[in-house]
Amino acid sequence: MSKTEAKAAGGQALPDASAPLHPGAAEVKTAVDGFLSAFDAFRGEIDSRLQQQEERLTMLDRKTATGALRHPLSTGAEGGGLAPHTAAFDAYLRSGDDEALRSLHLEGKGMNTAVSAEGGYLVDPATSEAIRGVLHAAASIRQVASVVTVEATSFDVLVDHSELGAGWATEALPTASTTAPLIDRISIPLHELSAMPKASQRLLDDSAFDIEGWLAARIADRFARAEAQAFISGDGVNKPRGFLTHLTVANDSWQWERLGYIATGVAGDFAPVNASDAIVDLVYALDAPYRANAVFVMNSKTAGAVRKMKDADGRFLWSDGLAAAEPARLMGYPVLVAEDMPDIAPDAFAIAFGDFRAGYTVAERPDLRVLRDPFSAKPHVLFYATRRVGGDVSDFKAIKLLRFAAD
Repeated sequence: MSKTEAKAAGGQALPDASAPLHPGAAEVKTAVDGFLSAFDAFRGEIDSRLQQQEERLTMLDRKTATGALRHPLSTGAEGGGLAPHTAAFDAYLRSGDDEALRSLHLEGKGMNTAVSAEGGYLVDPATSEAIRGVLHAAASIRQVASVVTVEATSFDVLVDHSELGAGWATEALPTASTTAPLIDRISIPLHELSAMPKASQRLLDDSAFDIEGWLAARIADRFARAEAQAFISGDGVNKPRGFLTHLTVANDSWQWERLGYIATGVAGDFAPVNASDAIVDLVYALDAPYRANAVFVMNSKTAGAVRKMKDADGRFLWSDGLAAAEPARLMGYPVLVAEDMPDIAPDAFAIAFGDFRAGYTVAERPDLRVLRDPFSAKPHVLFYATRRVGGDVSDFKAIKLLRFAAD
């Protein structure tokens, strides 16, 4: 139908589609097309992010569900599945994904899970407590010493050498002045203790593998062995100072900053006659206020020799604990069997006796840091765990030694 026919039929002419657009309409069309193109790109980006977030949440839910089937180190308030910080730490250990740790902002609220991008991440509280529990249960001086938690790089112990000043007073006469206290300061620096357990990536990818329990056990084992040795014979250089590395002196000539000792009378052995007298002398070389909480410390070989001893009436000095967790006793005092104590040998200090809670102090920071390293030992993944701990004698009057020597 021609324009003339259309006009005749409808009274008006239809617009010609081939006619050029008005300049203003062309600009509007271009702007609309640009807006639609930008909106499509924006919508595609949003869809992509939502899909990534959904996949991440699905993976976390799968790990959480798997964690609920095994015994978790820490659970949520409802008691089911892993707590958020534990799940985040689990994801970091398995795959190196630290996004959840960062998003939770765990460095606050005292949860021991602070983030340090260069030095690794502080472990979740449950894992930290599990490791600390193993360390306290290990057969080392830590078990009987005074353990303090500090946030600084050292811990100072103040020792009062004088007796507490006191005097009698009357209503009419003036009160006499008392002696000023003599204070000595012992500074215990904290040193970095490290362990580096490793596992294969295939093992870490297995969702049924209890990564937190495995890591806690490996770290605790290495820390316990290193600490046990250092608290007894550490030289104090980049490690705690052991009590056996301090100067010693015969107990009759005892002085501060030295540990007093009792000699057995025979080099490398007990006396052939009345061998138990050395044990009795050792006990009573310690002042009465310290004997109430005193313990013996020796290794298994020495314990095997001591438990055969009898008193003048033929009774054994050694008695085994009646319960499984109860320590053996020597002359009524508990015995800590610490394998890092020296064997019986000439001039060896194979037995220690004292109130170690007063005489030795262990200072530690509460945090435990773990850095995941998947590159240095491929195909294995290394976990570099560090914590800071120190130790030293805090009261030289509270510990006595038995020296296997003639004098």
